[in-house]
Amino acid sequence: MESAIILIFVLGYLGITLEHNLKIDKLIPALVMMALCWAMVALGVDSFSNWFDSGKHALVEGFPGLAHEDKMHLMEETLLHHLGKTAEILVFLLGAMTIVEIIDYFDGFSTIKGYVKTKSKKKILWLFSILAFILSAIIDNLTATIVLISILQKIVKKREDRIWFAGLIIIAANAGGAWSPIGDVTTTMLWIGKKVTTPMLFLYLFIPSVLCMAVPSFIATFLPAFKGDIEVEEREENSKPNKYSATMLYLGLGAIVFVPIFKTVTHLPPYVGMMLSLGVVATFAEIYSRTKFSLTDFDSEELDSHAHHSPVHHSLSKIEMPSILFFLGILMAVAALESLGILFNFADSLKNSIPLMGTELEGTKVSDLVVMLLGVGSAVIDNVPLVAASLGMFSEPLDNELWHFIAFAAGTGGSMLIIGSAAGVVAMGMEKIDFFWYLKKISWLALIGFVVGSLAFMVMRTLL
Repeated sequence: MESAIILIFVLGYLGITLEHNLKIDKLIPALVMMALCWAMVALGVDSFSNWFDSGKHALVEGFPGLAHEDKMHLMEETLLHHLGKTAEILVFLLGAMTIVEIIDYFDGFSTIKGYVKTKSKKKILWLFSILAFILSAIIDNLTATIVLISILQKIVKKREDRIWFAGLIIIAANAGGAWSPIGDVTTTMLWIGKKVTTPMLFLYLFIPSVLCMAVPSFIATFLPAFKGDIEVEEREENSKPNKYSATMLYLGLGAIVFVPIFKTVTHLPPYVGMMLSLGVVATFAEIYSRTKFSLTDFDSEELDSHAHHSPVHHSLSKIEMPSILFFLGILMAVAALESLGILFNFADSLKNSIPLMGTELEGTKVSDLVVMLLGVGSAVIDNVPLVAASLGMFSEPLDNELWHFIAFAAGTGGSMLIIGSAAGVVAMGMEKIDFFWYLKKISWLALIGFVVGSLAFMVMRTLL
């Protein structure tokens, strides 16, 4: 039965990685994989020799000797536990994405667009790389990529030029997301899972992340694609900036930044703080939309979609629900493998079979090579399930250097292939970037950034 579950998992992942070849959205194989894996677990619960208790982070003693009813009860409790942990991440993401959409409703990101005064491709490259690095740490790499490519489409007219900028934005956004607890889904998972804390995450990963962004951007400035100038599209004379655009930008970003502070003070899960932030931002959005609203600002189609002029309703309608459902499928499918102890046993064999290239952690030898392979694997598969798997594979304590290296490797390693990260996937969709074009033109830059950042991390941990 375990072999059948693993086979379903592998086939599901093939469906996810080949979504563009199969012309099937990746959320479909993710959800089917999740449902089938748990169905097989329920049907074969009496045949399993191990059961992993995620709460205690250890195998359940005497599991084979338990009665069928006790095993089913344990399975239901485990399923509910994993659903709760997954829901924490999904509710957090929903809050963050809604705040970003509210900012966009008020055209808040036009404030950022106004800073672009140059026509030099090199300067624009550095500007967008730095913006991607900073914004991804505040609003996460997925939404930062969406925002910056949307701005890029208004500034750079030629698609042939834009896809080069988009490629470097992906690298910079993933690098920026790695050192922030709210910058990447995988880092958020480690943070919510109480594996890393915000101060230590910054100390360990800020410099490696900066190098991971800066080195590829520096090399790219010597490439022919970034030589010369571009034609900057001027603002239309008739377009009037929204009166509250800058206010909502700063309010929204400040509200998201407030979340880690709220968690530190109250010790409540991050999604609680995110819901508070969303409530505050939504309140101001509703007030501003009522005090200043003109029918001439929207055409009839947009008017209908604004749900009686409510920015909150409009923003919620624009949330990427396929991404939310994809994460649900992925995380719950990995939870099925974790519950059977498959990941736990795999971790033991992995740690014992690969020669030591790293440090000793509480008497257990963990190889740097394992973590770097995880980073490369996150480009081939997806960094979300790999980090979810690492949570079941390793049992090191809070703020152990292993978790920080995993956060960096999984977050930045996904840049090596365009399907390896959420930022890459969304850029692929927005600009119709070809998989093999990215592999040929951008992947080697991402690899250099990943290796330089990894080496910088190894130096940093000896200093801390």
